[in-house]
Amino acid sequence: MSIAGLQKTSLIDYPGLVSCVVFLTGCNFACPYCHNPELARGHLPAGGAMALDDFVAFLRQRRGLLDAVVITGGEPTLSADLVDIGQAIKSLGYRLKLDTNGSRPQVLARLLEAGLVDYLAMDLKTLPEAYAPHLSPRPCAEALTDSIRIIRTSGLPHEFRTTCVRPFINLDRIAAMARCIAGAPLYALQALRTESLLNPDFFKVPPAPFSPSEMEQLRTAAAPYVQRCIVR
Repeated sequence: MSIAGLQKTSLIDYPGLVSCVVFLTGCNFACPYCHNPELARGHLPAGGAMALDDFVAFLRQRRGLLDAVVITGGEPTLSADLVDIGQAIKSLGYRLKLDTNGSRPQVLARLLEAGLVDYLAMDLKTLPEAYAPHLSPRPCAEALTDSIRIIRTSGLPHEFRTTCVRPFINLDRIAAMARCIAGAPLYALQALRTESLLNPDFFKVPPAPFSPSEMEQLRTAAAPYVQRCIVR
């Protein structure tokens, strides 16, 4: 079982709904600025993984208090337990939001075919062709493009998100990324969090976050290509 953590209540992770957030361990990317390094490395908490039966019992107890469950990571689509977790969530009447890096489009397609997902959020790190070698150990543009297509044509509410980090993001690149997801209902830009990084040595000096005015410039560059672009 890959449930490494559980946030029992969130008012912000599923738009408009009260949710809990499930953290699955392991990631196939190695973004140096990742702010969940222990999850990315596949580490479990000292008490071990949470059993599915315990998670289901929690969801039963929270009926009437929660509307939805958010599955995040790490990268959830790597988990062999993802379908079982999704089926358990849906069987109890909850809506399910999936956060993904888009690297496994075949898993997304399978989840959608099974009707297990109600909301999709994909992290777009930089241009799909520019992930390797610093974000992904191997090229993954085709998989990312397939995931974007699957999400955009799913008929489900969805969003794309980018953590804005130098040198992966600049004005020209953010505009090109927005064109990759043209027409998306929501594109959320997020500032870098510097307190915990997967690979701080990647940055020879501490990475300077984009200032609020620079984040607004990035938003302005991306906004013409999507329905709504915000800075979170």
